[in-house]
Amino acid sequence: GYRVLVVDDNPTNLKLLLQVLEGQGHSVMVATSGQAALQIAQRARPDLVLLDVVMPELDGLEVCRRLKAEPETCGIPVIFLTARDQKEDVIEGFTAGGVDYVVKPFQEEEVLARVATHVQLRRLQAAVEAKNRELEREIAQHQALKGQLSLLSRREAERWGLQALVGQSPTMRSIY
Repeated sequence: GYRVLVVDDNPTNLKLLLQVLEGQGHSVMVATSGQAALQIAQRARPDLVLLDVVMPELDGLEVCRRLKAEPETCGIPVIFLTARDQKEDVIEGFTAGGVDYVVKPFQEEEVLARVATHVQLRRLQAAVEAKNRELEREIAQHQALKGQLSLLSRREAERWGLQALVGQSPTMRSIY
């Protein structure tokens, strides 16, 4: 299962999402305010955040912006939950760093499918990033070895007086 942080100031929505997600074997953390969500996300590092847009004090858009501004939480996918589905609201959500939008009232299957999709995408992205870092290290090691071999080749050519020889034919290469 995934570790999902659900943020909503409506207890009915929280209860429903808790039942749906836990029913599928996911571990669910709950926050009823934006400030609590930021603290939980920083401490628990969930796989995904389901975030209500309209909340008192700190709205979901600002919570998302703050999550994306911190190195520890910037990679956590955020799916917005909202009763508003105006085009401008959706665009603002994506601009804030959200990866998806679920409009209330929502279908359980839709929420589960979107959660699974975005957690899997994030895990694949993390695996690709790790592989890229590994490849970059290997390339750096290869370049360092290549430089060492080139230096040794020049030293050997000088030692044997081969640096004055010119030619790239197969015969010349075998002589070198």
